Amino acid sequence: MDPRFVTKSMHAYLDYPVAISLMVVPFVLHLGSSNPLALWLAVATGAAAFVLTVFTNHGLGVFRVLPYSVHLAVDFAVGVLFLLAPVALGFTGIDAWYYWANGAAVLFVVGMHKPEAAPALAECRSARPADAISN
Repeated sequence: MDPRFVTKSMHAYLDYPVAISLMVVPFVLHLGSSNPLALWLAVATGAAAFVLTVFTNHGLGVFRVLPYSVHLAVDFAVGVLFLLAPVALGFTGIDAWYYWANGAAVLFVVGMHKPEAAPALAECRSARPADAISN
């Protein structure tokens, strides 16, 4: 049994609240005590995530010009960046833990993505015109 359970639809419903929380929660937690970048990196990432979601081709995308696979690749890169940021930028305390927790959560969601089922072979064959098949 495949343990991956995060569907494209579930992911779409997570995107906007996560983007907004990345812009709001750092102020609530008073991030930036170890480095001001700890506050602004999250806010900038949240704004970028919001824009990414608006342009992603999924159920809640507004313009739907970016393939969902690109969205997942960006999410993966953000997860890795968030795990590395505390070490690379000298974040400590709550600043570091915020990024480690968010990075792990993002990578978990991306890793648990359930690929959409491929069309059945019979459907693929019926979609092709018979004259397109040549010997």
